Amino acid sequence: MQCPFSQGAATPATAQAQAPDYHGAQLDFSRDMSYGDYLSLDTILGAQHPLSPDHNELLFIVQHQTSELWMKLMLHELHGARGNIAGGQLPAAMKMLARVAAIMNQLVHAWDVLATMTPPEYSAIRPYLGASSGFQSHQYREIEFLLGNKNATHLQVHRHKPAAHAALDSALRQPSIYDEAIMAMARGGLAVDAARLDGPWDRPVRSDASVKAAWTMVYRNTGQYWPLYELAEKLVDLETAFRLWRFRHVTTVERVIGFKAGTGGTEGVGYLRKMLDVVLFPELFELRTEL
Repeated sequence: MQCPFSQGAATPATAQAQAPDYHGAQLDFSRDMSYGDYLSLDTILGAQHPLSPDHNELLFIVQHQTSELWMKLMLHELHGARGNIAGGQLPAAMKMLARVAAIMNQLVHAWDVLATMTPPEYSAIRPYLGASSGFQSHQYREIEFLLGNKNATHLQVHRHKPAAHAALDSALRQPSIYDEAIMAMARGGLAVDAARLDGPWDRPVRSDASVKAAWTMVYRNTGQYWPLYELAEKLVDLETAFRLWRFRHVTTVERVIGFKAGTGGTEGVGYLRKMLDVVLFPELFELRTEL
């Protein structure tokens, strides 16, 4: 007698009947583009090359590679938003700025994963990192430049990468997103000092009394200046998300390495804490006290 749990030889008919139901999905991709082809998954999933024998290094690599991918999308959206503000297309710009804020919030939670790495686990891979450091991320630096936190000294870090250096130099010398927003206010009939509208653009933003007065007018007359009011709030959302991202960064670093110097030569947590004091859009936060 045949065992009730044994599998008899399947005939072509029974094999077809037992085949999984893929609901009409295509199964043969010998000639057509597949999901993996479209996303270049072989390249992406083959781009992790741990240097240490430690199990936890893959986490460290994936954390930073995925962050760089999100930053690539942020730059795409920020460049688009800047162009739309300059062209008077404020609704399109606001959609892009909202997306960037959402990406930053995504990256805030990404630190939760890296925070599972304990100090002994990080110490096991640190000797293999050399002088590499997140401080050297040219994409992060370009995001800062586009948002107005500019420092020409940081260009020196990227002289060995001509394409990255050129992109940063361009972002340094062009108006930031906030500069473009201020020029949009001036085009809308609000009084802004000419000196604030003429550049140069390669310096960090400083609070300007005429800009504060103009934004205050917008907030006190929202019906008259509704598009500018909405833009201002999207900028506040963006800076709020950026501050949370930076704060989560410094707390994760302190949790994992304490107050050790950074691998790139910075003072580590001390440097990151100083960055928490940077305000990107000062007048938009200052005016709230007076409203």
